[in-house]
This record gives sequence, C-alpha cells and structure tokens, in this order.
Amino acid sequence: MTSKTHQLKQEIIRILSAPDYQPLDKMELGKALGRKSGVRMGLNETLRDLERDGEIARIRKNRYVLPSAADLVTGLLHVHQAGYAFLTRENKPGEQDLFIAAQNTGTAMHGDRVVARITRDENYARARGGPARPEGRIIRILERAHDTIVGTLQQTRNFFYVVPDDPRIVHNVYVQIPPEAPLPKRPANGDKVVVRLETWESRHVNPEGQIIEVLGASTAPGVDMLSIIRKFHLPLEFPRAVDEEAGTIPETVSASMCEGREDLRDQFIVTIDPDDARDFDDAINVERLPGGGWRLGVHIADVAAYVTPDGELDREAIKRGNSVYLPDRVIPMLPERLSNGVCSLKPDVDRLTHSAFIEFSEKGERRKVRFGRTVIRSARRLTYREAFAILSAQPVDQLSERLHTAWELASLLRRKRFHEGSLDLDFPEVKVRLDAEGKPIQLERIENDESHQLIEEFMLAANEAVASELKNRLVPTVYRVHENPEPDKLAEYRELALSYGHRVGDVTQRKELQRLLASLRGKPEEQALKIGLLKSLKRARYATQPLGHYGLAKNNYTHFTSPIRRYADLIVHRSLASLNLTRKPRTDVSQLSSLAEHISATERVAAEAEIEAVKLKKLEFFQRQLDARDPQVFRASVLDVKNFGLIVELPDVLLSGMIHISALTDDFYVFNGGQRTLLGRQSRRRFTVGDELRVYVARVDVFKRQVDFAIAEERPAAKRPQGQQRRRRNSDPGASVSRSAASGVDGGA
Repeated sequence: MTSKTHQLKQEIIRILSAPDYQPLDKMELGKALGRKSGVRMGLNETLRDLERDGEIARIRKNRYVLPSAADLVTGLLHVHQAGYAFLTRENKPGEQDLFIAAQNTGTAMHGDRVVARITRDENYARARGGPARPEGRIIRILERAHDTIVGTLQQTRNFFYVVPDDPRIVHNVYVQIPPEAPLPKRPANGDKVVVRLETWESRHVNPEGQIIEVLGASTAPGVDMLSIIRKFHLPLEFPRAVDEEAGTIPETVSASMCEGREDLRDQFIVTIDPDDARDFDDAINVERLPGGGWRLGVHIADVAAYVTPDGELDREAIKRGNSVYLPDRVIPMLPERLSNGVCSLKPDVDRLTHSAFIEFSEKGERRKVRFGRTVIRSARRLTYREAFAILSAQPVDQLSERLHTAWELASLLRRKRFHEGSLDLDFPEVKVRLDAEGKPIQLERIENDESHQLIEEFMLAANEAVASELKNRLVPTVYRVHENPEPDKLAEYRELALSYGHRVGDVTQRKELQRLLASLRGKPEEQALKIGLLKSLKRARYATQPLGHYGLAKNNYTHFTSPIRRYADLIVHRSLASLNLTRKPRTDVSQLSSLAEHISATERVAAEAEIEAVKLKKLEFFQRQLDARDPQVFRASVLDVKNFGLIVELPDVLLSGMIHISALTDDFYVFNGGQRTLLGRQSRRRFTVGDELRVYVARVDVFKRQVDFAIAEERPAAKRPQGQQRRRRNSDPGASVSRSAASGVDGGA
C-alpha cells in the first residue's frame, strides 16, 4: 500500500467517523475530500478496498457508512444444510456469531464473504424467551467463496439441471448443453459434473450455469472421491515451479548439513505411527533421571531447514494450509520428495530435526525445558499395534524397557492433565479399508489404547512447552486457541443431557462437565451427548494471541509437532528458531493474524472434506451389503425415539441411522412423547432410549447421506458381523472423525 493510498483511507475513515456525519455517496465523498474528477479513480479503488476489507459498508443509494453505525456486520457465512446460517464476524473472532434464518440468506452461499444487518440483538431474543443470540439478514455479497459447484446432471423432457452434491445449496442449477459442447466428453444423464455459476441475483429463481468438466458416471470407481476434491476445491497437482524447487532439495542429509546441530544419532529414538503411515514427523525418547523424574525428548522433522520463507514451496504450502486425508489418497501440503522423503523420520537414516527436551519431576511437574536444532537417526519405526503389544507384555529388551519407561511418564501426565480440568473428548475412529478399485471392503474401529495415549501426551507436552517459551520471550507466532464457551450454549446442552435422564448440575463449572462426561462412558447415548457438547463449544482456531485452550485446560498452547502436514507448525518452528538469532527478523503481526485466519479456514475445509469422504465410503459399504442381498448384522443402540421411528447408532462403525416405524412389522406401535418410547399394542413390546438391538441395512440414500435399518429378528439369519481390531486413529487429541480435528476442539499433536 502506498503512503498516498493509506492517507486517503485514513481521511475517509475520519469523515465517516465524525459525530455529525450524514451518509455520502462516492461523488459527495470526493467533494468532501477535495478530490477533483481527474483524481477520483483513486477514490473509487480505495472505497472498493475499504468495503472489501469490511472497514466501511454501502447502504441504500450507494452511500457509505461505518458498519457499526448502521448495525452492519461483515464476515464469512456458514450455511447449515437445513437452510439457516451463521455469520462469523470478521476481525472479531471472539464475538458471538450472527444467526441468519433461511429466508434471510438471499442468494448467499456457504463460505461467501457478506454484509448483514443486525435485525434482533441478544437482549431482544432473551426478552422473547428464545436463545440469546443476535439475528441478521444478508444485504450484500462482497465476495463469492467459489464460482463452481459439483453435482449430478439430470434431464427432463424440456431441460437439463444439476442437483448440487452440497445439501447446503438448496436450488438446482439450470444448464444448457449445446449439440457440440466444448468438452472432451458430452455429459449424460446421471454424470457427475462441475458447473460454473452465472450471476445469481434473486433467491426466487433457480441459478444458472455452464458445465465446465465432466467427472464421469456417478457410480464409476473413483468419481465419488474426485467429486469431493472438486467440491472442496482441493489441489491435485503441484505447480511446476513448486516441483522444480522441490527437485533441488537433496534426498539425503549430508555431513555439512549437520554442522552446528546437536548430534543425537547415538540415542535410542523411535517413531510410533499408524500401520499405513507414510510420513513420520515426530520421534521420541524417554529416560529416567538419576535423582528421580524423567527426561523427555520430542524430535520433530525440521521442515523449516528446507522450506524457506517466500519460496515457491512456502507459497504453495501457505495456499494449501494443511494436508488432507481422504480414504483413498492424501493431498499433501508439501511434495512427496519432502513429506515422504527427506523430512520423514525413517529408521536408520540421518534426519534434521527440531527438538524439545523437557525434564519432569516424579509428580509430573515440568522442571526444565530446552530446545535445539538437532540431527537424529531413528532406531525403530513402530506401529501403534506393535507398541500396544509391547506395552501389554513384560519388558524383555532395550526397546520394551524404554517403551515401558515412556508409558510411566505418559500415564502420569495424562492423569495430571485430567486432574487439572482437561475434558475427555476423544472419539474413536473408523478406518475405511478399500480394495484396488477404491471400493470399501471393511470398516475397522480404531481404539484409543495406551500406544496412542503415550504419543498424544508427549506431543501435548511439547506443544505446551513451546507455547510457554514463545509467550515468555515475546516472540510473535501463532497459537492454537480454544476460547471459553458461551454460557447460553452450555445451558442448552444441559437441557439436552437432562432429556436423556442424566443428573446434571452447573455445566459452566469444569468439574461438573468432567463428572458428566465420566458418567457417559459406556452408555448408549455417550456418542450423541459428546457430539452435543462439541456443538456447544467454540471451534478451536489459530490466533496471534495466547488466549488459552478450554478443552485441554491449558493457558498456553500451540502446534509444533506436525510441520509436514500443517503450516501452523512451520510458523512456530521459525519463531522458535529465531530465539537464537542475533538479529531477529521483523514480523508483521497484522500479516501473521491474516495468515492465522487463513490456515484456520483451510483446516475447516479439510475437516469437512475428510468427514464427507468417510461418510460416503460408509454409505457405499452398506449399499454393497444391500446389493449382496445378504447384509451383515450389526449391534445398535437406540439414541432417540420419535413418532416416526427409532434413531440408532452402530458403535462398531460409528454411523447413525433410523429404523422407520413402518419397519416394525410385528405389531402396531404407539408413541409416548413424555417417556420417549414406542409401545406395541398387542405384544406390549417397548422401545426406549438406551435399548441394545441387532440390525441390518434396509435402505441407503446417498444424496441425503442417510441409512435406514431394520431389526435383525424381523428377517432370516444373516452373516455374523465382521471382527473389529483394537487400533486407534492418529495421535491428534480431539480429532473426533478425521485427522484434521473435525471435532473443532483441537488438532492436537
């Protein structure tokens, strides 16, 4: 920004801030500023910039005001598939979101930057007895999130239209297909296609668009994942300049690269990761101290040694923000030469690392912390399955003795963390196993066993230690923050827990919330109430201020342990490295804040894509069960009872569905709303919340993302349910459904 432009912006803000200001249009503003017609083009550009940044707003007759003066809010729109939306206030991430009713969203779509007018504030809503949340109406779209959508082509006698894959887009899109469409393949009815939207100005008419890509028949192998990639605008290829820069990076660590680094190659350091992991960015070693206590070493791939600021690799990594993990592939943040090559801490090879050395007392108190640029040579690459087997047996060699020593410390840190108020919001994960064609053949539940908890606690300890060091040394960086929840949200959650018959006190008190979570363990409604709590909490995000982490009960927290797959960690590595520099680099905090918002957004996109991809594969798994005409039987728990049927969850595959009342063919069932039961008139058979059933799939609706089940005793015997293996997801605490913290509480390690 030039000094003249900056000065002009300041003058405009000064005029609009005057107590006696009357809204002016750009012509009148030009006169007020003393601008002649020849200079007015600069004014137009400046006004556009200010409006785009949300610093000013345009009202009727194109007059300009400060947003606060006209009860206007600028921000990102998050649309729910039911039609309503929430507006996240720009530059005010701590303030409550603005609720937008479906009829007030206009033509805005999910992810758009918009301006909304506040129509009802919190006090009005509270006086009417409703949720104390402000409400608004969209008045202008500043910037479309995307100009394309993905959907399925349908045809009537007279026209073609595309049904969007995203249920948050409630309108079908009309398209025209010329006789000779400028596409490699002419689209056919039922094809998955990408449509570029045309200008859409009225919610009362359907949007129109043009097909720009044909992905293939919706049932063809791989089209489902390709549709998700296109829907979430995920990049499949790296630009040529990025690949060229990656090609200049050596594949091995030379002796000269180790100079000036602390040599840890003689230490017994190991990695522990999932069976199918390809990149290993964290390694550990733990030893007992002679005077009591432990020394923990957490060694993280030194990606910053290879990815320099403002280089091609760096710019692309910023753009992507993080890696995305889909059932059939990984869309990495960094090219494979780094992510699976020289930055991956493979055994028996030299690797550059950034290490945190933490000494703990016998009581688990952190006594001493040190950081250093190091070089390691991992002694062993363990899978979680192997590590759990070692921890389940008596130690017999150096590896098992070291692992048991590590678990002594990790288990102590875990008990201490929960004693200090950390919330147990870990969820199991279901891994979708695919065949060579990408078809789901197995759903494997992964448990949170000791091997995962061991790595989880050490990564948490390193993240907290780094955050405390950077905060105390006043070094600008990005923190992982999870702000305190709104009391009204917790009050709503309390009512939900009460409706399940639980005794609930004041859940604004952390101890009471912990007590409730502990009482849910093993109950049929555990999953539903944990998810309900997550929805009541704020979403974890990145920020330049250490605002604390509510879910983990930590005052200082950041992400340091996964720079291969998260750009936030790379920022933190650079901040930590700057501590030892004689001449500290200048940091633009405003630019850093914008970057924190950007990587928070890319994380949300990745989480949504991962959740949807897994859900699609689960649905396909059950559809294949139907097609086989001999579906498996699964155990199910009744989560809720409605007048139209039973809402059930399959705990072995973590999927919810419905048993429609019409599928209960053995009797006529009557609904009791007060008791939340269905009662058979003749048999007196009763269905209520918490009942354990055995069910099989009856119907799959891929578009609505729904599965209907039927009770197994209503049909002939079927195959036994497949066995489940004792494994768990990656080490991220709070990553409930996907590797990218889909729960919104934390991205963990």
